[in-house]
Amino acid sequence: MFSLIRKKPENQDALPFTNAMNDHVPRVAVAENGKIVFASDAFLKLSGRHKDATNNEDFWAILRFQDHVLEAHKVESGIHHVIIDGQHAPVPFHFDWLETPNNRRFLIGSLAQDLEDLATIEPANTAVKPAQDTIAGKDIDTLLALSHEIMLVIDTRGNILRHNTKFQTVFNYDADDIETINFQTLFEESERAFVLTMLEEARERVIDFETRLTGKNGEPRWVKWRFKQTQDQIYCAGRDITAIKTQESALQKREKQLSQAESLGRMGHWRWELDNDCIAWSDEIYRIFGVEKRSFEPSLMSMTHMLDEDDADRVNQALQRAIIEEKDYDVEFTINRPDGEARYIRSEGRCSRNEDGEVIALFGIMQDMTERVAYELQLKAAKDEYERAYAAKSQFLANMSHELRTPLNAIIGFSEMMERQLLGPLGNEKYIDYIKGIRESGEHLLDMISDILDMSKIEAGKYELMLEELNPIKTLKLAMHMMEGRALENNVKISANLDEDTLKNIIADRRAFLQIILNLLSNAVKFSKENGNISILYAPQTDHILVQVKDNGIGIPANKLATITRPFEQVSASYTRDHQGSGLGLAITKELIELHGGTLTIDSVVDQGTCVTIHLPYEPPAPKEKAS
Repeated sequence: MFSLIRKKPENQDALPFTNAMNDHVPRVAVAENGKIVFASDAFLKLSGRHKDATNNEDFWAILRFQDHVLEAHKVESGIHHVIIDGQHAPVPFHFDWLETPNNRRFLIGSLAQDLEDLATIEPANTAVKPAQDTIAGKDIDTLLALSHEIMLVIDTRGNILRHNTKFQTVFNYDADDIETINFQTLFEESERAFVLTMLEEARERVIDFETRLTGKNGEPRWVKWRFKQTQDQIYCAGRDITAIKTQESALQKREKQLSQAESLGRMGHWRWELDNDCIAWSDEIYRIFGVEKRSFEPSLMSMTHMLDEDDADRVNQALQRAIIEEKDYDVEFTINRPDGEARYIRSEGRCSRNEDGEVIALFGIMQDMTERVAYELQLKAAKDEYERAYAAKSQFLANMSHELRTPLNAIIGFSEMMERQLLGPLGNEKYIDYIKGIRESGEHLLDMISDILDMSKIEAGKYELMLEELNPIKTLKLAMHMMEGRALENNVKISANLDEDTLKNIIADRRAFLQIILNLLSNAVKFSKENGNISILYAPQTDHILVQVKDNGIGIPANKLATITRPFEQVSASYTRDHQGSGLGLAITKELIELHGGTLTIDSVVDQGTCVTIHLPYEPPAPKEKAS
């Protein structure tokens, strides 16, 4: 009944229990579906049927249980009184269940009376029913051939007695090869002792285990076996799990790679099922928290105990908010490890939902940010130190305004008196040239110091605008007049488009606005070519005025436009004449414009000229409150 391919000619159509049932005792075997699969001669005589008539016949057509059991699988082991078809008096039958190696179950019934009592039971005179087909012989062979399981019957010495075609398919053997194969030789030498132990234990119970075997072509195969020994034969059912093992190996490899990547990134993953207090951690999170996997159970409670006191409530609130609002979250916190070391952790979580869209879990990552936080703290400390030093420098220069300007003003004033010979002739014409040089040098030095002091005041936040209503056209004309002399010296013409009819007064710092225009005109004159032209445009807009200073001078390289307004930044000498200056003019101009809430833009092309445009609101925004 079991084998498909027979090693020895023998009657395999018989069920395993048939030999023991062919005796003078009335016996019957019933499948779980209630069909008779075997009946002894004595049972046939008792029920008044011939052999072919009972094959696959419904058991309940012959026997009727007095305790009203109507289904075979509900019959309990033990003695039941039954009435045989055609009989009037009930007789005791002993029933028991038998399980075959291929996991089929049969109900075996035997008459419980002595043989002498059989004479009192009259055979039934029942009409013979037509024969029906049975699931046996070739039908069973065909069914077994369709199975995905490997099926073998071996003896205690390992000789293969019977096998199905799946065995040949998995291990690539031909039918002729089976005669030369011992079952134990299929296993690797390191596995044989283990297999022998399993075969020994199969005498007492069904044994399940996994092991690796080698086929005819040398290819290793993983098989999950189930052994059961009956007398001198061992029934072996196996399932080829090579593909599963390959997938497991690939999965383990990927998990190892993930673990290594997480270790390099100091990052681990976690998952929290909402119906469970425990949280699943990857190995890296255990390392981050400095705890042992075998002795620490991660949960909300155990994790909260390790959190810094100030962070515990905030982290729990973030988790609860993510669940209630069904939103992702990220939070940073500090933990205190068992070794006393503090760690800065960043956790990012996502919601996991079921088919109904309900949040059933949170999952995400935790990353050890301790090194990054320490580095950021160092950078912040260095930045704060630099800012304090820079502020101290700016504060010093701002405070030194009076001390630096007073002696320079005296030098310039006395040299100017001597140059004009207000108190009488000097006696030598060369003295006049010397004194003129002293005055010009002092004025130049004063301009540079004034720029530095103004810049320092701005950086130190001490430059305060003295706001008043002023006429921008008058200021523009004043600036043109002040630059007229220098423009004539350089043979440069300044023209303006100032329409008095469009005049709109603005609220601004008079001195700062004049300095803005003077700085722009000064640069335009300084970097204009011989016989150059400078034009000034004034145009009021809806919420601001537009002032534009344009020249046709040497221009500014494109790579310098982004940095030209930084302090002490100057255009390369290869594009300019050798002009003196602090390099603060445009930087101060930009800062003063921004103090008024305006903007400055520069467009320039080398050897074609530069156009500087400023936008000033009619009234500057309220000053920001100083930090206490």
